[in-house]
Amino acid sequence: MARVLSFLVLLYLVASTLVCVSEARKMVGIYMLKKGDFSMKVTNWGATIMSIIVPDNKGNLADVVLGKDTLAEYVNDTAYFGPLSGRVAQRMARGRFVLDGKVYHTYINDGRNAIHGGHRGFSKVIWTVKEYVAGGDSPYITLYYRSFDGEQGFPGDLDVYATYQLSSPYVLSIRTNATALNKATPVNFLQHVYLNLGGQGSGDVLGHTLQLSASRYTPMDEELLPSSGRVDPVAGTNYDFRTPTPIGARIRQVMGGKGVRGYDINYVIDGAGMRRVAAVRDGASGRALQLWANQPAMQLYTGNGLNNTRGKGGIVYRQYAGFCLETQAYPDAVNHPEFPSVTVRPGQVYKHDMLLKFSF
Repeated sequence: MARVLSFLVLLYLVASTLVCVSEARKMVGIYMLKKGDFSMKVTNWGATIMSIIVPDNKGNLADVVLGKDTLAEYVNDTAYFGPLSGRVAQRMARGRFVLDGKVYHTYINDGRNAIHGGHRGFSKVIWTVKEYVAGGDSPYITLYYRSFDGEQGFPGDLDVYATYQLSSPYVLSIRTNATALNKATPVNFLQHVYLNLGGQGSGDVLGHTLQLSASRYTPMDEELLPSSGRVDPVAGTNYDFRTPTPIGARIRQVMGGKGVRGYDINYVIDGAGMRRVAAVRDGASGRALQLWANQPAMQLYTGNGLNNTRGKGGIVYRQYAGFCLETQAYPDAVNHPEFPSVTVRPGQVYKHDMLLKFSF
């Protein structure tokens, strides 16, 4: 009897330990990466970028990321302040697609359509912290998430990793990859960080100059879907940023959906592989940003939906308080065979890399 009781106690202790470890891995925390006067904060809730602090041309430090003060506010956030969106980010018409002859229905959370992976996409889950080095020459954090078969309507299990790293002076590297384990599935990630190079809360970004390496774009309908399947030249349109142009120069002439003025449009990036996608500069602070990525497209969003949105430190974000440069696959590619495929087959690996190069 004593041996039986000892064995039962041992089983209980092991089970308790496993539960504690499991719960610890599910804890939501805030993690700082710091390299000199360059730093950032990340939370494993949604693999979210909470802050990026860089100096201006006078050495003054400022946080250039819009966001919230507390983890609870991020959990309840609907503006997508800084998370990694997936399994299929951007909009999907009617939340459905056909893959290998089978019809799939995903969670609809944007009118009649799906957006950013559904109501509980990758931006609304707890990621596991796999590795974390807070300081040194190249501080980094690697996060992991196992997306299960049928999650939000998507087929197959998917292993997902995201690494945020401060490398060369004032360079933030974002590397993501996903492996399809047992079924073919569409995959498209994007990082939805809102930036204001003048510092969050410094006003709007209409005076920032923007240059895009994009000579083509995909026209959008009223639901911000590329329903026509066309890829048109930007030449002669209000979408042409091939030369440095203030973001606000033509912003009142474009519609960002739902009767709102502003940019919410997908650009086809010139070239292939890792190349420069965009360059942005704020004249007042002298801060500048170059974005490099290996994706075929990028969504420009100018914070059109920010409407007296409460942000950090009680600051109220008004329309155009930040901009997003969301490198990605073509929106709704699952329903447009004329667009590059986003299907990842079992054993294949999806890779999405970005470099944010700050200067001042």
